[in-house]
Amino acid sequence: MTSDAASAARDGWRTRVLDYVDAHAEQIVGDVADLVRIPSVSGSEPELAIQDLLAQRLRRDGLDVDAWSFSTADLAAEPDFPGMEVERTEGAGVVARIPGRGDGPSLLLDGHVDVVPPGDLQPWGDDPFSGRVTAEAVHGRGACDMKAGLVASLWVARALADLRVPLRGDLVVATVMGEEDGGLGTYAMLRRGWRADACVIAEPTSLDIAPGSSGALTFRLTVRGKATHASRRTSGVSAIEKFVPVFDALRRLEARRNEVRHPIMARWDLPIPIELGTIAAGDWASSVPDLLVCDGRLGVAIGEDMGTARAALEEAIAEVSAADPWLREHPVEVTWWGGQFASGMTELDASIVGTVARAHASVSSQPQDTWGTPYGSDLRLLTGIGAIPTVHYGPGDAAVAHAPREHVPIHELLTATRALCLVALDHCGVA
Repeated sequence: MTSDAASAARDGWRTRVLDYVDAHAEQIVGDVADLVRIPSVSGSEPELAIQDLLAQRLRRDGLDVDAWSFSTADLAAEPDFPGMEVERTEGAGVVARIPGRGDGPSLLLDGHVDVVPPGDLQPWGDDPFSGRVTAEAVHGRGACDMKAGLVASLWVARALADLRVPLRGDLVVATVMGEEDGGLGTYAMLRRGWRADACVIAEPTSLDIAPGSSGALTFRLTVRGKATHASRRTSGVSAIEKFVPVFDALRRLEARRNEVRHPIMARWDLPIPIELGTIAAGDWASSVPDLLVCDGRLGVAIGEDMGTARAALEEAIAEVSAADPWLREHPVEVTWWGGQFASGMTELDASIVGTVARAHASVSSQPQDTWGTPYGSDLRLLTGIGAIPTVHYGPGDAAVAHAPREHVPIHELLTATRALCLVALDHCGVA
């Protein structure tokens, strides 16, 4: 076949696949709503159930499906286990494949099924898992992060399988659990041996390209005081009072760590934040509190070693302890637990970056930026353990992820689906 004939054949398949997506637009939107209605909160039974549902769906779509169960205890014993913050005893992996002819590069579409809890219900205004559809958006917990991106990936596979597109390289779709609290599912997939020549994670980027991500390390601080009756507080030591200079030290550390930024993080005013998510102290209103425990998150800069990041926080806490007579004798304890997200980066000249950019430009006039995410994701496992060039590209604004009234714009959902179809055709190649 001449190059002109090959180009015409490829363009023909591009037209057919895009027409297929347009013809099924209403079903694609409905699929997002249906998945939102499954409250697959990290560590819950629905998190496992949705994996079984998706395995069945992918089989019906004609893909080769590898569905397996795994022991979380076995994975947690591995030295490079990425951490886990909610209790699980078992997990479920699902990987589906459209086999190519064997003479082209493979592409992995990786998407997580788990969502964070809805939190306070009052700001939502309705059921957080309603899956309500309006003319502009699909609403509900997980709509943005990242069931819209997951559905887009699933419809890429369905379109290419239904149309029997003769791919040169394999298309692989992975639906994973446990992303929100460490990356359990993608880690299990990589441990099982699945790999590809490139990967797209359809996390919400507002259709921009994010080839890198900061890391995030979960830590716990324990501050000890001395209890006594509140009427005699000067004879006790308040753990809350001793925590105040600790908090100030964390804010100073945060400012120092953000003085120098990786170029792709320039858009963020605080690319590697430090935040405390929970604080608990005391057990009686009329007692001086003798214990304060808080859990927090330490941002890791792109390219920074996790050990270096941990040491920076530990040194800051040690300094504030040394400066206080009580804390000098009772130093603040630092414990590392839960999700341990390293940073990750795909070089900007990697072919998958250009492929995604060209695909997006083919289906949308929306300008596209390139930046790094200020949060951790499975990208670092894929680029690290898997050595797979990986980018984020997906529908939705990450600012509404984990927030009340989470939603995803329908036009971004459909644009992402169209673009990812073209990414698969262009990357894998058409025979």
